[in-house]
Amino acid sequence: MRVLGIETSCDETAAAVILGDRVLSDVVHSQVRLHAEYGGVVPELASRDHLRNVRPVIEQALAEAETRLEELDAIAVTCRPGLSGALLVGVQVAQGLAWAAHKPLVGVDHLVGHLLSVFLRFEEAAAPEPVSYPYLGLLASGGHTALYRVDGPLPEQIEELGATRDDAAGEAYDKVAKLLGLGYPGGPVIDRLAREGNPEGIPLSAPMQRRDSLEFSFSGLKTNVMRWVGEHGLPGNDQTLRDLCATFQRRVVDSLMNKALAAAAREGLGTIVLAGGVAANSELRQRGSRLAEARGVRLVVPSLRACTDNAAMIAFAGAARAARGADDSGQLEMSPHTILPRKTRKGRGARSDGQPRSQ
Repeated sequence: MRVLGIETSCDETAAAVILGDRVLSDVVHSQVRLHAEYGGVVPELASRDHLRNVRPVIEQALAEAETRLEELDAIAVTCRPGLSGALLVGVQVAQGLAWAAHKPLVGVDHLVGHLLSVFLRFEEAAAPEPVSYPYLGLLASGGHTALYRVDGPLPEQIEELGATRDDAAGEAYDKVAKLLGLGYPGGPVIDRLAREGNPEGIPLSAPMQRRDSLEFSFSGLKTNVMRWVGEHGLPGNDQTLRDLCATFQRRVVDSLMNKALAAAAREGLGTIVLAGGVAANSELRQRGSRLAEARGVRLVVPSLRACTDNAAMIAFAGAARAARGADDSGQLEMSPHTILPRKTRKGRGARSDGQPRSQ
């Protein structure tokens, strides 16, 4: 199917056209500079920037794909989860285009898009490793960190096995980077500095070490860094800073991989697929591959373009639903929450199975 995807869930305005698993165009307008001075995404600013850029981004995606609206088989749009105002821009534009072109409109869960992004074929990138269902999806981004059993491309075929109780992995990176005065976004700069540091150079505790739990927690690690800075002072642009970044990153990577490998063993799955913005992290890709290989598990690392927010993954996930006759025209529901059932409850007072403790 030839599908136009539209993505405006957070701070990227994106549009893409796919044909099957082949990406014909992939246009992304980033808002990083807009939000950098605030150290994070400002929802109102994000919505207004989407409104300014969504039309030219869509027009560019159609032009690069040499595709007209009437040649599309469907239009897919992110409708959840995300910032409400940002989602609204993409959804309303998609509804108008679908109505005007008489095309099916398919709503897509952003997390489902990430979990399926491994199948995308970008022209300038190496062909993705072949992946078949079922597999374990390790989704780590600025807003989400969770493990999923993926039995197929539809939301009802995806099951959460465990998620973070507090901060997402990418959120922890951003907060630690802000604490250390490294700017926003924090992931790339910490990753770069960590390559020159000692990953055991600073005494930081490993987070959420319970072996029987598939849940994550990164707020304690973030607090650990804050206390170390309070005791020793803010490091300058020196070896201590690099050691601190390296140690923090090693704790995050090992937490992600140890939980993922435990989940794969519990589910009897031989393949782990990385997804989300944190999947672009160099240590997660390299050390993760070594840890997985040592356990006899295949770690599939998608292309860097497939990791960050993009509209090609939304188009691909939408095509899977559209191929089965889905059409959400006139009944598209928008929500800041994922459609995937949550097993893990955020905050204190949750058991390892995600249920609240008895009072």
